[in-house]
Parts: sequence; structure tokens; C-alpha cells
Amino acid sequence: MRNLLLLLLLAGPALSAQELPQTKRLVDDVHGVYDNDLLSPEFHRERRQALRDKLPAGGVAIFEAGPVRNRSNDVDFEYHQDPNFYYLTGLREPEAMLLVFKEPRLIAGERTNELLVVQDRDPRTEVWNGRSMGPKEARELLGLSMTMGGHQFKSTELDWQAEDKLYLHRVEEARDDQHSSTDLHDLADHLAKGAPAVTAPSTVDLRRWMAELRELKQPEELDLMRKAITITCEAQMELMRRLEPDMTEYQTEAIVEYVFKTHGAEHEGFPSIQGGGPHSCVLHYVTNRRTLADGDLLVSDIGAEYHGYTADVTRTLPANGRYTPDQRAIYDLVLAAQEAGIAEVRAGKAFRAPHNAAWDVIAKGMKQLGIIKAEDEVKRYFMHGTSHYLGLDVHDAGTYGDLKVGNVITVEPGIYIAKDSPCDPRWWGIGIRIEDDILVTEGDPINLSGAAPRKAAEIEALMAK
Repeated sequence: MRNLLLLLLLAGPALSAQELPQTKRLVDDVHGVYDNDLLSPEFHRERRQALRDKLPAGGVAIFEAGPVRNRSNDVDFEYHQDPNFYYLTGLREPEAMLLVFKEPRLIAGERTNELLVVQDRDPRTEVWNGRSMGPKEARELLGLSMTMGGHQFKSTELDWQAEDKLYLHRVEEARDDQHSSTDLHDLADHLAKGAPAVTAPSTVDLRRWMAELRELKQPEELDLMRKAITITCEAQMELMRRLEPDMTEYQTEAIVEYVFKTHGAEHEGFPSIQGGGPHSCVLHYVTNRRTLADGDLLVSDIGAEYHGYTADVTRTLPANGRYTPDQRAIYDLVLAAQEAGIAEVRAGKAFRAPHNAAWDVIAKGMKQLGIIKAEDEVKRYFMHGTSHYLGLDVHDAGTYGDLKVGNVITVEPGIYIAKDSPCDPRWWGIGIRIEDDILVTEGDPINLSGAAPRKAAEIEALMAK
């Protein structure tokens, strides 16, 4: 089996390159930019202005870049920018700070309503870590009205006013790098000199404002989300084509993540969930080491991340290509619940409307199958919410108020009947989740991930090929 998997990975996915949206690649060894479909400086500038419009008089929103996180000893995790910081700037480098001012002010002899502080370029570190942007290129490439390197910022006095009110976004307290005098810890220390205090309510206000902005997807964001979702759907279909008993969960993970990388996704949006057999009843199982047996179900919950935006698509597949009658009964019930939930994804509906609709279908269906005696017992087998926002985070920022045009949410009901559940043992070990990414429009909802088969017969047909 392992030799077979190696051969299929070397052979590549069955799809042709033309079946996915293609991205022309730029060759820019000067700036290190090789993609021509990144969010534009104009997009980020508009997002900063949208935030500025929410600030009160004298408001200053301060965003710290995401921290570098240590994996072990002298090895760090691959860097991933804080989504709010990326949303407002497009910068994907650490140890940076953004200030957005409600009203323009004089800083270092220039009048500006924004300031991005980045690390100065250092040829010594670039030998190890590659080229960094530096303040000059950050201004040119990202389009901010003012940028500074860390050294200049530390020598610049900010003229705080009595009416200034600070709003701070900080992921976590920055660690102090003893080898750097301009890391984020040092920048924050300098900023705090003479600055008004940041209060807890102001932090809550800023979090709410960013949630209000990010939950409404702009056309440029939807373009990137469609690419991430299309890649993820192809990965699910490739898994359907390749799956068979005796594969390990990690081999199924290798298939889907190979498709991600082949089509330009930089990362997984979250650790791939490939839960087979009993693990199909573990909601966020990520160990992925078990060997699949004939008759097992595989819950494949995956999402490619493309230019910061992630998909989240789940399919539940029979390892041998055919659902048993009992598996099919539960599968069709979950699918009916999902269809009922998707029908409720409409502007003006309560955020929980899809969940309530799916819950009602599953409760009635499980009672009819004799798995539960009373409908309120369904919470033993369907224990999670049906929807969350999707975007720069897999569980994206949002207000969880009524649904609005431009929201993208998941609809993902599931039934999980673990061993020793208080029901007929014939149902034990059946775990099924079906998840799709749904766009709220002025009219009918759009299933952005509908390319990946959802009906049991369609999945079996594709697996038979």
C-alpha cells in the first residue's frame, strides 16, 4: 500500500491543470513577490479607511503583528501573520506595528493618518531568513502613507493629545529578543511612553469593529476564497478517487495536502482531520495514524489556505467505496439536515437559523430510526453548532447577529455514535459530518463548495471510477 501511495503521488492528481483557476506567476527576485493575485494595496487602504470611519474623535487603533512562536529549541513554527494585521496592511512579516489615526497628525515632519513600523533590513539576517521588506519597500509595495523602520520609530516622539483614545489589538505579550533593540517588545515600550492608557472596554470595541468589517466579504476576498474552496473540493474528489481499505489516515492526509500544494495553496487552514473508523466520532481528531479497515467510514474535514483565506469542507467517505445500509441511513439523515440548514442561509435570518433547522431534522430522524426515544436526547449525538464564519480564520471573526449579504458561513451538521452509546450496537462507530461553505446573497444562498459530491450515490459513483 505504501508503495502504491508513493506511485500515485508521483503520478500527480488525476485532474488536468486546466480544471482549477490558474494563477500567472510573476518573477520578481528583487522584491520576492511571485503572485499576481494578492490583495491589492487599494484593498487594504479601503479597509483601513473603513476602520477609521468607526473610530471616534481622537481615536487611534494600534495593531501589533502576530508573534513568532517557538516550536522547539532553536526552531520556530513557520510564521503566520495575525489576520487583522494582514487584513489592514498585507504585510506578512513579524515584529511590526500599525497605527491608524482618526484625524491626520504631524509625525516626523509629515502629516499622516497612518503609520506602519517594520523592521529595518539587515543583510546579516537576510542570509539566513531571506529578504525582508524594510520601510522603503513597505511604503512602495503596500501603499501606506507613512512607514518607518524600527530604529527611526524609537527616535521619534509621538505628540499625544489630551483627547486621544487608544484602541489596542494584541495577540499576546511580545517576547523580548535580547539580540534585537527594535523587536515588537521594544516598539511597544517606546509607543507606551506618554501615551494614554488602553482600557479593557476600548479593546472590546476594536474587536467588535474588526468583526463587523471582516464578516462582510469584499469581492477581492471572495475571489481568493473561491480559489481556496475550489482547491479543497478537488482534494476531496481526489481522495474519493484514491481511497481504499488498508490506507493509513496519514496517507489520506498526504493525498489531500499534495493537491493543496500542487495548486498553489500556501498552507492548510487548520490541521487536516482524517478520522477513520472509531475516529469518525472524534470531532477534531488530528493524530491521523490509524490504518483504515474494510467497512470503515472516513471523516475528511480539510481546508486549503490560499493567500491567507481558508476553505472548510467535510465529506464522509466509505473506505471500500460503498456505504452499508446503516451508514447510508445516517448519511442521508445528515444530508437532509444540511439541506434544511442551507435553505435557511438568507439575509435577515438569525445566525442560528441553519442550526435550528438542521437540529430539528436530525432529532426527528434519529427518533424515527429508534436511536433516541426523545428528541432532546439528540445532543448526545449532535453536540456542536452547525455554522461559523469563514475567511482569514477557519472560525472567522463576525458578530453572530442576523445574516448579511456578503457573509460566508459553513453549514456542517453531524451525527456521531461512539462505541457503547445507549442504542442498538448496530449503529456504533458511525460518525458522519457533511460541511459546505455558503455565501449569503440578496437571494438564494450559493454553495461555494458544491463541486465536491455530497449525495451518497454520487460519492459511490466517483469512488467506483
